[in-house]
Amino acid sequence: PRGAVETALAQIWAELLGVERVGRHDHFFELGGHSLLAVQLMERLRQLSLGVEVRTLFARPVLADLAASLGSHHEVAVPANLITEQSTAITPQMLPLIELAQPEIDRIVATVPGGVGNIQDIYGLSPLQDGILFHHLLATKGDPYLLVSQMAFADRGLLERYLGAVQQVVDRHDTLRTAFVWAGLSSPAQVVWRRAPLEVSEVELDACDGSGADELRRRFDPLRHRIDVGRAPLLQFVIAREPGSTRWLLLELQHHLIGDHTTLEVMHAEVRAVLEGRGHELPAPQPFRNLVAQARLDVDAKAHEQFFRTMLADIDEPTTPFGLSEVYGDGGGVGEAHRMLPQALNDRLREQARRLGVSLASLCHLAWGQVVARSSGREQVVFGTVLFGRMQAGAGADRTMGLFINTLPVRLDLDGTGVAASVRTTHARLSELLAHEHASLALAQRCSGVAAPAPLFGALLNYRHNTPAAMAGSGTADGLSGMEWLGDEERTNYPLTLSVEDYGEALGLTAQVAEPVSADRVCGYMQHALEQLTEALEHAPNTPVRELAILPAAERAYLLEELNRTAAAYPSERCIHELFEQQVQKAPEAVALVFEDERLSYGELNARANRLAHHLIGLGVRPDQPVAICLERSPAMVVGLLAILKAGGAYLPLDPAYPCARLRQVVDDAAPRLLLCDAAGRAALGAEALADVSVVDLETVTPAWAELPACDPDPRALGLTARHLAYVIYTSGSTGTPKGAQNEHRAIINRLIWMQKAYALNATDVVLQKTPFGFDVSAWEFFWTLLEGATLVLAPPAAHKDPDALVNLIISRRITTAHFVPSMLVSFMDTNGVDRCTSLKRLVCSGEALPASLAQKVQRVLPWTGLHNLYGPTEAAIDVTAWTCPADFDGSVVPIGRPIANTRIYLLDAHGAPVPFGAVGELCIGGAGVA
Repeated sequence: PRGAVETALAQIWAELLGVERVGRHDHFFELGGHSLLAVQLMERLRQLSLGVEVRTLFARPVLADLAASLGSHHEVAVPANLITEQSTAITPQMLPLIELAQPEIDRIVATVPGGVGNIQDIYGLSPLQDGILFHHLLATKGDPYLLVSQMAFADRGLLERYLGAVQQVVDRHDTLRTAFVWAGLSSPAQVVWRRAPLEVSEVELDACDGSGADELRRRFDPLRHRIDVGRAPLLQFVIAREPGSTRWLLLELQHHLIGDHTTLEVMHAEVRAVLEGRGHELPAPQPFRNLVAQARLDVDAKAHEQFFRTMLADIDEPTTPFGLSEVYGDGGGVGEAHRMLPQALNDRLREQARRLGVSLASLCHLAWGQVVARSSGREQVVFGTVLFGRMQAGAGADRTMGLFINTLPVRLDLDGTGVAASVRTTHARLSELLAHEHASLALAQRCSGVAAPAPLFGALLNYRHNTPAAMAGSGTADGLSGMEWLGDEERTNYPLTLSVEDYGEALGLTAQVAEPVSADRVCGYMQHALEQLTEALEHAPNTPVRELAILPAAERAYLLEELNRTAAAYPSERCIHELFEQQVQKAPEAVALVFEDERLSYGELNARANRLAHHLIGLGVRPDQPVAICLERSPAMVVGLLAILKAGGAYLPLDPAYPCARLRQVVDDAAPRLLLCDAAGRAALGAEALADVSVVDLETVTPAWAELPACDPDPRALGLTARHLAYVIYTSGSTGTPKGAQNEHRAIINRLIWMQKAYALNATDVVLQKTPFGFDVSAWEFFWTLLEGATLVLAPPAAHKDPDALVNLIISRRITTAHFVPSMLVSFMDTNGVDRCTSLKRLVCSGEALPASLAQKVQRVLPWTGLHNLYGPTEAAIDVTAWTCPADFDGSVVPIGRPIANTRIYLLDAHGAPVPFGAVGELCIGGAGVA
């Protein structure tokens, strides 16, 4: 070092960093410096009148460069507290740190026991206190910002000594004697009482199995319990004797409004000093008003606004990892996980931070940014970072109690920039942010393009320095005999929070995440991101930062391999009609088909279809060849469909109710060479269309195939496999020209096997076939029924439009299963006599959105009937999603993380095979047909 300033600075560095010698070209962070040591460095420099802006330290961390900047920063002069013990009244002129009218001051005085004589000071709130008070008032029960800790004492005497020591510490520090007042005020105020005796409640425990601490924790759970923040101290103690023991338990509730992590450590250290008889050695306490003065008087709002607008102006969408944007209610539904990082990874990370001359926190922010990016689907991400708040908080800030921390947004671009350059950029951005550590989060959000009330971000990173003793988690409290630390707990109001626990020579991770996301998985993502970052910095520093993976190897294998093992045992090599033929062999006499007064058994239906199939084979039908069929709903239509499949063709349904132009459009596009029809079909198509195809009239009294064999055609002899087409159905054309969707036998079978597993049709069931066969829904009405041995009832041709006719048909034929589009279901449910449809076990909806009100009405009028909502494009073998309306469905919107009981979502691919979505966990599916 050269000169007195460099020499003094080097001496301070040597003491703080624990190194023997420091040179003028040494680097603060390369020597192991970090933000906690930076606070101590700033305090030591302040004592030597060598003040400097904290961001200068981060921007110029080499000793000689920093020394040249010392003495350039002048702190805000904190106005004196004009309230004295002799004051008999308080006026607005006596309150330099808040603007209040005299009536407002009088309201405050009225809230304090002892009035003016018990008021030491009144001042405004810091930015973070404003936000916490807001959330405290917003919570209807419980409080998301109560810090909970528990201890055990060998006997009551030791417990009383501890509480006495706490009272002495409360008497020393103004923040521990502070209450908050807001009612009737233009802005909230914090009021420092001169005397604030501890509130200690004694309770009796019921537990007799050694779980007294758990019972105590449950009874005063912050999810349900609140403390009065208008009464000092904002510390509440509950004590109880452990049943069957002389041991005493203590539960402490401290509100976040008056403290942060450092406050807790300072408080514990001072309590220990008092208990050891060293209370007289404690330094004079520093008032929290110094921080309030820095935050309120050193405000350059324009500088804050310019900084955040530059950083956030082009961010117009919230960054919400996993789709999480809020914590429900009062902080409930949040899971927590903790893990220690491997020592080898800790050492490698610290080595890379030293090599790059940045703080370890910068590396962790970059890794967390990648986790946020991957889990939110964005490369430009914003997340909150917890700032220490003590860098520029005045003299003694390193040992002052109070809420100094602040949460502000940091924006990172996880793009093609190399990892080494990204680390330096992250470090520079965090350094710039320090100059604004007491800015308001609300101001920062207003500078973004995200419109209120949407949150700017949903994830938070808290990099905090812990004492090595904190790693133990439990054990002797503060090293004092007879006292045991049982642990603590704290929450935030963010749906995703990760704390990096820096123990000096070790690193830990603590994640708190709103359901249904796993907190332990989040820790795993962060650990893997840190491992990938370290690997890249060591061997390929120019690797684009966007290529850092976050999925651990085990989860990656699970998502890409385990979940994609979707092989299911189903007859994938069989054709639809082959499975129908198996039912024929099982029960040939069973009733397969009912139409008005006509009944066909399974054997009769199969024989008729076989004769027609042999005729079609003779006419040249081959696999994958479309065969048109245009008939009114009748037994002949079902015979025709089965015959086309048995002959190897793919049926092309033409609804005779359609306009001739639409039917001709389909015929021209599909170009079938053969047509099965009846009189209605002939009339609908017109003579011109009939001239281009060979016509087989199914209304012929004595058909040409009547004497042909009734045996089943052999698929193998025809070259037919399950991979050949079963049908070609044309879409509605509502979004353009109708197109033919082609589906193979195996896809339909997969879909029907799923439906059977889901809804369990049996031989006693009666299924209503009313859907026009030009819609793919009709396929499951026909074939699910006939493959499972149930009875298919054909509605008369126009009955599907007549709710009264349908009610009568369902009652008379004892229908158990029926399909409705929701708009038709509305009319059906409004029909007289619908409540007499007691045979109806299953109602299936698809094709349109199912309103919640309609679902509720079905449950009310037909409580014995299951309501199932399916949806899918024609291209995907009828359906791709299925939702069964549970009995307790109330029609409310279902937020992520709060699923309706018994809800299932199924995904099938174009062949009807299941598609996993385990990586997503829950889906929000939009579009028609999904409630």
